[in-house]
Amino acid sequence: GDPNKREIDKFSEIVSQINQLEADFEKLSWDELSNKTSEFRLRLAQGETLADLLVEAFATVREASKRTIGLRHYDVQLIGGMTLHHGKIAEMRTGERKTLVATLPLYLHALALNPQWVEKARRAWGENPDTWQFIPLGETSVGRGTHLITVNDYLARRDARWMAPIYSRLGLTLGVLQMAARTENGKKAYLVDLEKESPHEDQHQLRMVSRREAYAADITYGTNSEFGFDYLRDNMTMRMDERVQRGHVFAIIDEVDNV
Repeated sequence: GDPNKREIDKFSEIVSQINQLEADFEKLSWDELSNKTSEFRLRLAQGETLADLLVEAFATVREASKRTIGLRHYDVQLIGGMTLHHGKIAEMRTGERKTLVATLPLYLHALALNPQWVEKARRAWGENPDTWQFIPLGETSVGRGTHLITVNDYLARRDARWMAPIYSRLGLTLGVLQMAARTENGKKAYLVDLEKESPHEDQHQLRMVSRREAYAADITYGTNSEFGFDYLRDNMTMRMDERVQRGHVFAIIDEVDNV
């Protein structure tokens, strides 16, 4: 038979498991839903994998999306999210909300623990993960960082701000890269700050920070050219602590045919 249909049939079984959780997740308080991120990270520290968490993590994102931006992930979007999680291309029609689809694997992979943070956590709180607090330790982020790569600055900031209420409610931070002309020749970038207001569209809900801080966020949105130039600049620095990127673990490429 059709290999694409086989893949979709396989993912559809997982979709059923996610759908079965929906009624239970609707009963969670805001605090209980927000605490899911720390719960998932604790389970990762105890030896579970992202694959083990996928069903519950996707259900968490869907419930947070319903409560914050009023959009519910449909089955086709859950299938798209699983496809991206597995590193494959998801071709979706106009109107199938690719931007919403990306929140699922971005959240899941943002949960993955930063090995440097784990070492510091062991020194701070001991070997038992039950005693850990899943908060940044100094400049060391809890997660390893995930990237959303898109085709232009407008889409990067629009999509980041649009999806930010979901991530924010689940305790994740969100960075946004913009072209060098906007960011002191590429030395600065932005964090999404939903309380910051500006009459200028390109500054609304965006707080300027160092480039390094934007990359230290749990999720960073930007264009392919900015990620690429930062990589090149990092390889020209004379000191390791002058680098802004902190590794390349997981990225989703929007409009992959154009990029």
